[in-house]
Amino acid sequence: MIPWRTAVRVAGSVAGTHPLAGTYHEEILAREAPDLIARAEPLVEEATGLRTVGSPGVEVVSRAAWAERNVAFFAHLMDPLEERLEARFAKVGPLGKGGAAVARQFVALETGALLGVLGRRVLGQYELALPTDVGDTIYLVGPNVLALERAHQFRPVEFRFWLALHECTHRLQFVGIPWMRDYFLSLVEQLAASARPDPQRLVKVAGRITDAVRVGKPLIDETGLFGLFANDEQRELLDKVQALMSLLEGHGHVVMDRIGEGMLLTQRRMSSVLKLRRSDPKTAGFFRLTGIEMKMRQYELGERFINQVEALAGWEILAAAWQGPDSLPTLYEIEHPRVWLDRVA
Repeated sequence: MIPWRTAVRVAGSVAGTHPLAGTYHEEILAREAPDLIARAEPLVEEATGLRTVGSPGVEVVSRAAWAERNVAFFAHLMDPLEERLEARFAKVGPLGKGGAAVARQFVALETGALLGVLGRRVLGQYELALPTDVGDTIYLVGPNVLALERAHQFRPVEFRFWLALHECTHRLQFVGIPWMRDYFLSLVEQLAASARPDPQRLVKVAGRITDAVRVGKPLIDETGLFGLFANDEQRELLDKVQALMSLLEGHGHVVMDRIGEGMLLTQRRMSSVLKLRRSDPKTAGFFRLTGIEMKMRQYELGERFINQVEALAGWEILAAAWQGPDSLPTLYEIEHPRVWLDRVA
């Protein structure tokens, strides 16, 4: 099967390290982190109306450790696809088996490189519980938090608490909305399960490229290379995943800013710096190629959706989105909040 250990090694190499990694600065952050989360969670509960369940694990990790946890997540999701790839290549004899080995190695290298790049940037993450894992853990990537504080002269006591607000909001989205975790994981698992090796796919892609050139559209859209090769079923699932993540990211960012405005003197400057960081042109080309560009835009689109819904109908109406999967905004509705309001409220 796919050599995921190779992905872990590549990710660690690409992510690299930082002079402050492993120092007493990181140890101090690790000691502070659980208290930051404990202080932030009741404030997020009050702001969102969502209620916590239990207490999360809280860890400060290295870039490589963050990447390794995400490789494990990919490995779990890729299980169904790996089996189909193996069966497909095995049907065409030794040459096919050789092709399968090359394909597996390529997937591992590509995944490792991608997570390595992200590992240099990500500040925190709420990890969901996988069927084979304990999960329910909030991670802060120590070297990246410390590096950003130093680079922009943030006040650590404010910046770290502000990050805690964001990650607590994500956790409450998944534990405070009973159906959200299973729904999200089902979407992602459907996406992986719907991938089918198709010899005719290259012909279809060539046709899409020709059409794009004719009308002057970009060859690779916000879904990246995966979207280019995705069939209609996969693109529909991609739209659902991206709409959901836009809503959750936008909601998380609005909540952290709103609480921060009332408590943190430097909140406005921190928010401005992070928004500029997400639009860094030096990485825009890479993000477009891989499809992560949509991840960067999720904050902007989701935040605009949340703010416009509040302006049109009030903050409380956002609770309509948590009633069930059918109440979630579609990707079109994320950009047209009135359409969502007309449908659900």
